Amino acid sequence: MAVAFARILRGAGLKAPLGSVIAFVDALGQVGIQERSSVYWAGRATLVRNPEDIALYDHAFAAFWTDLWQLLPTVTTEELQITLAIDDDDGDDDGNDDDSDSDSGDEPMITLRFSATEVLRHKDFATYSPDELRSAQELMTQLRFIGPPRRSFRQRPDRHGRRPDLRATMRASLRTGGEPITRCWREPGNRLRRLVLLLDISGSMEPYARAMLRFVHAAVSGRQRVEAFAIGTRLTRMTKELHSRDPDLALTRASDRVHDWSGGTRIGECLRTFNDQWGVRGMARGAIVVVLSDGWDRGDPAVLAEQMQRLHRVSYQTVWVNPLKVTPGYAPLARGMAAALPYVDSFVEGHSIAAMQQLAQVIAGAGVSR
Repeated sequence: MAVAFARILRGAGLKAPLGSVIAFVDALGQVGIQERSSVYWAGRATLVRNPEDIALYDHAFAAFWTDLWQLLPTVTTEELQITLAIDDDDGDDDGNDDDSDSDSGDEPMITLRFSATEVLRHKDFATYSPDELRSAQELMTQLRFIGPPRRSFRQRPDRHGRRPDLRATMRASLRTGGEPITRCWREPGNRLRRLVLLLDISGSMEPYARAMLRFVHAAVSGRQRVEAFAIGTRLTRMTKELHSRDPDLALTRASDRVHDWSGGTRIGECLRTFNDQWGVRGMARGAIVVVLSDGWDRGDPAVLAEQMQRLHRVSYQTVWVNPLKVTPGYAPLARGMAAALPYVDSFVEGHSIAAMQQLAQVIAGAGVSR
């Protein structure tokens, strides 16, 4: 039909090259030929190139397509009742599916499937149930928080190294009568950067702290160079308690270790303690430091800014994870958050597992998010 219409146009004096006809055929494949307006504009957009040809196109269109539509059979619509069955992969597997199918008779059935895992990835931590927290633990163990490696003081064999390896060279010379024909070299190796996690467990973080504690446990149990601290009214180190592979045992020990759970928060004072006892003295030097907090601080913002500056000066990367950032219209107006933000390399969301995956990309050096 499209080719025949193109011949009508050519016979009427309108140029319709082969490329335009092919485009018209593709357009009809998208819009169909049932609607007059759709066919008209599909042909006009592909076959008409000059404004003076529009009148010629209209006459040819009316003469060809009007007679053709009279020959087309009338399309009737019929209402069809469809039964929808939703299968969430957690249904019964006891063989009773045949009975349910027989009861439905000849009615057509559409089965819709959804992934509970995908829903859980994007669900807000604040709305998690206890069962969902346990399920999220398995997803968090699959995350890998590996940052850019750092140079090690230990040397390793390297063919293109800069330092001669005298011991390996002498060992190789034994095969050539003592002549050091083959020379060996060494180069400093790489090692994982330390990851330091500082989790805010104050009252304002209560909806998120339980889920984030499971995330911290997954990070500690999955890597060797991870340190974990709880920030509340005081600083509590809980790395040893979270080293257990059993998540329930690790979380119980960590909860017993932290005595100021869901209390107040003094982020600046806690960071001062961390910098004085661990951070500046070596733990944070060249490390990736992640603060998981909503930024609400009862202490002096000047103290928080000073300690964040000290921490930023010695660390390789400083990341602040705020679960409230996803809120529409959010702005870091809290005094603590505003004081810390100038010394933060990456400011990311932390309300869901998907946000934690984004955090893993930031730690890996995929990008800096402000």
